[in-house]
Amino acid sequence: MWTHEHPVRLTASVEIKADPEQVWGVLTDFSAYPQWNPFMTSAEITSDDGRLRPGATMRNQLRQPSGTSTFDPEVLVARPGRELRWLGKLGPGWLVDGEHRFVIERAGPGTVRLTQSESFSGVLVPIAESKLRAETPPQFRAMNEALKKRVENTRH
Repeated sequence: MWTHEHPVRLTASVEIKADPEQVWGVLTDFSAYPQWNPFMTSAEITSDDGRLRPGATMRNQLRQPSGTSTFDPEVLVARPGRELRWLGKLGPGWLVDGEHRFVIERAGPGTVRLTQSESFSGVLVPIAESKLRAETPPQFRAMNEALKKRVENTRH
């Protein structure tokens, strides 16, 4: 119970010279992830209708220093040009829950800030906290920078 009230929150942001719709377009073009994304090397909607919407299920593959992992989150929020959020669970939901979030905000004329974050909770989180804090933010930053490069290079 304590870890659900005190989750481990990790965050990384990047400013991108683009409009929110351009960033959203790259972020949600899951089929292109293998071409540019060093962290989330594969992502797909697995729901029958194939639509990115609250309640949809996904299958995501992550590449981390400790190896590759696959998980099947449920989409919580899909607001085009603004926010994408999903919840992934390890085990029945009390072992480790990870609520992953991408927020796109205007930062100035022709610039947006993309913030990628995750809140981890569950009974295994205290055991894994140092590893999460060491491995996850660099992965977020690598993905954010790769997304920035892809968006800014495809604008021209």
